[in-house]
Amino acid sequence: MSESRESETERVTRQLRGEILDGVRPPGERLVERELAAALHVSRVPVREALKALVNEGLVTLRPRSWAVVRTFTDSDIADLTEVREAFEPLTFRLAAERRTREGLDRLRAVLDEQLVAARAKDAVVARRKAADFHEIVTELASNELLVEIERPLRSRMRWLLTQHDDLIAVAGQHLELFTAIANRDVDAAERLATEHLAQSHVLFRSSRGME
Repeated sequence: MSESRESETERVTRQLRGEILDGVRPPGERLVERELAAALHVSRVPVREALKALVNEGLVTLRPRSWAVVRTFTDSDIADLTEVREAFEPLTFRLAAERRTREGLDRLRAVLDEQLVAARAKDAVVARRKAADFHEIVTELASNELLVEIERPLRSRMRWLLTQHDDLIAVAGQHLELFTAIANRDVDAAERLATEHLAQSHVLFRSSRGME
């Protein structure tokens, strides 16, 4: 594969992934190679490769011939993701509080500040993106390569789950508390707040979907 082809594929993959995670392309939307290639001004080959990558990430489902659909996450899919998150997230935040570096903490604070600004401005797309970024940086701060390897193939699906909320201020506030615990190296508080954050996230998720 040529360098230019790789660049095109990465660009198309990044754009389609962002549109799916931001809700621009809703669940069930058809993704037709020919139409996407024309819209993105590329050949069908990088579109085909991008769709395969997004299938591997769990965001797209292939259909016969030359089209696919944006994945519709079932209740079972969501339950599976939530169970995995509940298993790993308290540990991740605990390790981040133990092992965070000054540089890592600065990066986490910068993303949190962007999330807070977006939440106050009611910019849902940016606030949700930054909320997901916050969690990814915390995983990096945990400094556990096996944890990163486990998280990497789930990243896009977890980003989708982390964007399923409407109370932007509440989530940003919870992240501020978690940041403070990590900054203070308060491992017990970080683990406890992460567990509380999971429970609150579940409530916010159900609320955003009109569930009681």
